Amino acid sequence: MFKKKGHYFGTEINETWWKRYMKDKLFARGTGEYWYDSNAFKFRRYLTKVPIVLQFENIIELKTGYWHAGRWGVRHPIIKFIWEKGGIRLSSGFLLSRHRETTENMIREFQGYINAVKD
Repeated sequence: MFKKKGHYFGTEINETWWKRYMKDKLFARGTGEYWYDSNAFKFRRYLTKVPIVLQFENIIELKTGYWHAGRWGVRHPIIKFIWEKGGIRLSSGFLLSRHRETTENMIREFQGYINAVKD
């Protein structure tokens, strides 16, 4: 299993930057490491034990941008996982690569996993 460095920008409610989701230890931002398989994307912030786990079956959409949860990605592409939990639409933002091409390739790979688990 590979692990790479990344940054977690936080989770928004209804894709509104000033409405941060504070439950389930998703409030704290930070640098850490990520990995994924065909079922889920996982991100563990440094100095924490339990990773953030986003199951691909719960992801509604993938987006990119340069801002997320009130933070700027310094012109590096941020991947936004749009998902639902308990009837609330959430958006979790991650900086996984500083290169647009690498980010686009990851989005294609994630979208393939999302399509596979929903079929």
